Amino acid sequence: MDTKTNYLGLEIDSPIIAGSCGLTNDISNLEKLEAAGAGAVIIKSVFEEQIIYDIKRNLSMMAPTDNYGMSYEYIASHVADDSLGKHFDLIREAKKRLHIPVIGSINCYSFENWMTYTQRFQEAGCDALELNMAILPYETTLSCEDVERLFSDIINTLRKSVNIPISIKVSQNFTDMANFMQRLSWMNVNGITMFNKALNVDIDIDKLELTHAPSLSNPDDIYNTLRWVAILSKKLRCDISASTGVHSADDVVKMLLAGAGTVQVVSCLYKNGVDYMRTINDGLCSWMTAKGYDSISQFKGKLAVKANEQSSLFFRTQFMKHFAQL
Repeated sequence: MDTKTNYLGLEIDSPIIAGSCGLTNDISNLEKLEAAGAGAVIIKSVFEEQIIYDIKRNLSMMAPTDNYGMSYEYIASHVADDSLGKHFDLIREAKKRLHIPVIGSINCYSFENWMTYTQRFQEAGCDALELNMAILPYETTLSCEDVERLFSDIINTLRKSVNIPISIKVSQNFTDMANFMQRLSWMNVNGITMFNKALNVDIDIDKLELTHAPSLSNPDDIYNTLRWVAILSKKLRCDISASTGVHSADDVVKMLLAGAGTVQVVSCLYKNGVDYMRTINDGLCSWMTAKGYDSISQFKGKLAVKANEQSSLFFRTQFMKHFAQL
């Protein structure tokens, strides 16, 4: 059974990838994921916001930043270098021990650090880099054109400074999803990951406080991702990696049939342990055997839009008795 595929120009043995999360921030887990058949691993994302928070915590916020003088720059640089250094040490160690691709992940909000961090990831030896560019358009003064211009500026600049493959991890917050994803695929990126799992917020009505909602995805979260993968997989000029809501081998098969090149899993690994990667891989192979497929290419995109007469169902957003059977 051949489950090999190509992702971001990298040949991988399985289309199932361990997505960026706390589990991929440990070399022992990375080795277990490789042994269980992961096609690649995406190291836990570096968040610029977390680094800035750590800097402020070290300074204790006891005085305005200006009062620290030159010591602020020294402390900020030291904290950032310490945080990033540990991260890059993990990448270098993973590159020594693993035989599968090691992909970095970053999330920034300042243009300068997008450039700085990306270059340092390349220097650390990453095989590719996933840019976690999930932007929530909460500002009323921020237009969709502003958001798209930010994407374009960052990507075009990064492409001039690094030569490793780049994938863009996006959210679902686009008013013109199909149009912009197609244009994004023309910007010399190697892949697009759909979608980022947003942090959910809840309200504690007893304490009258904001609190975190459960962060793991649910099996029902798969359907919106499945819809967009199927709609766009024949329209984009780059790879699609499907993420959010994938909890089983059946879910992996669905994403591949819709046209995804790879599928990222996270929540199911938290729920079942990193060895669950083996269960998903075995399930994929069992399904392929039952259907008589010898390779991924024989069925990838078989049910994508424009590849199947039933694909118009992906365009429906309202219930009809004929389609919903309700």
